[in-house]
Amino acid sequence: MAFERKSLVHTPPDWVDDGAIYFITICLEDRNSRALIDPTNAAVIKKAASFYHCESHWWIELIVLMPDHLHALISFNQKVRPMSECIRAWKAYLKRSAGIQWQRGYFDHRLRTLDAAREKASYIRNNPVRAGLIEPAEDWKYAWSAADLG
Repeated sequence: MAFERKSLVHTPPDWVDDGAIYFITICLEDRNSRALIDPTNAAVIKKAASFYHCESHWWIELIVLMPDHLHALISFNQKVRPMSECIRAWKAYLKRSAGIQWQRGYFDHRLRTLDAAREKASYIRNNPVRAGLIEPAEDWKYAWSAADLG
């Protein structure tokens, strides 16, 4: 029996407020790749994330690149441009401009409280430490907050 990936529904219900914070994970097609922490690719990713942030397509609280995936805490204005459309377009741009081969889809989870957002931010910031890539987490050069994006 062949593995079949299920598609996730990324449309929040109407009762979810715009500006809700989402924990997002986007993975590369090749989970053994180190493409996201290649300095050239990382610069393109940061520039594209910053553009979307400054143009109000989304609001990034935190984004952390790992070798083969990224984690982010992002808010969206769903009525202007839905989350799924933003992420799809962003991934397509990075595929065209940097040759980044993403897995189809992504994972999202709406964070319901500020405590949950703080917990996820800590988890995301410490991901490179848990992976044995760096210590301390503050030294990871592929972690950016809103202040780093413009």
